[in-house]
Parts: sequence; structure tokens; C-alpha cells
Amino acid sequence: MPFELRPYPNETLRPEGDYLKNAWEQSVYPFARRFGLEKMTLPAVSPQPHTHLAFEGFQFAKEHGMGNAYNHRMFQAFFEESQDIGDVDVLTKLAGEVGLDQAAFRNALETRHYKEAHQQALHHAYHEANIQVVPTIRVGSTVLEGVRGQAVLEGILDEELANQKGTDEPGEGAACGMDGC
Repeated sequence: MPFELRPYPNETLRPEGDYLKNAWEQSVYPFARRFGLEKMTLPAVSPQPHTHLAFEGFQFAKEHGMGNAYNHRMFQAFFEESQDIGDVDVLTKLAGEVGLDQAAFRNALETRHYKEAHQQALHHAYHEANIQVVPTIRVGSTVLEGVRGQAVLEGILDEELANQKGTDEPGEGAACGMDGC
């Protein structure tokens, strides 16, 4: 689900500042190493980009059945390669790398074709799902904020599966993914 920590016009952070350096050293790098994300680095793009265009691009990619591939490539581009995912030229190049039509993608961003879809997704995240931090994981009625270990996640999943046993109701969204059902 799209979520922006500092949506436009809020000021974004600078990687050369103490806040980001300390947060990455104390939290992000240890978690990244723990999960095998050795290439993950504090992006050098300064100031950090607003991500609304990248998320509008996600709406385009999702509509074309490429939402997961697009998101994976954006993650790599920003957190492993320090690319500016707020720049239309960069986004268009990356979209082409995952197989999206670059001209149609660029046009969608330049005309803000998916602005409303992105705004609706943000509204859902902020006001309906009450997401305030990343990551946030919802399993049934349980909401976990922040990074959790494998044992905690497995325990929550086991509990939810146990709660569903004996009901004739299928699980919500059991056959749906980011790219649709």
C-alpha cells in the first residue's frame, strides 16, 4: 500500500544530516544485514525526493500487471543505487527496465493521470487503515508497527490461522495481490 512519510509539500530530509545518519547506523543497517540486504545504503540523493510521482508510476505499473516488479526496481534504484526516484527521467528509465512502455509511462506522469488514484490510496492508508509508520503489518485484527522478528510474525500468523479454523468464511483477499485478483 502506498505510504509517504513526508508527502509534498512537506520538507524532506538530507542524508548528510545527523538524524538520517544516526537512524541508519542504529536501526536500518543492522536490520538490513539481518535480512540479507547487504547492498542497502542510505541514499545519497539530497534532499531526499518526494515520492508521489514514483507512487503514481506504481498505479500505472499496477494497471499494466507490473506492480510488484516496478516496486522491486524502485526499491533497488533508491536504496541500493541512490537514484533519484522523484525525477521523471529516472522513473521513466526504470519503468522501461521492468518492461513498461516508456512513452506511455512518461505521459502518465507528466499529465498526472494517476494523481487521484494515488491520493485515494494515501487517504486509505492514513485515514481508513490508520497507518502512521512504516513498516505496518496487519494480520486479521492484529496490527504490528515497526520491524518484527520471524518468530513474532509466525506467531501472529499461526494465531490468525487458528482463529479462522472452523469458520465457513474464506479469508479476506485470499486470492488477491497487489496487481489485482
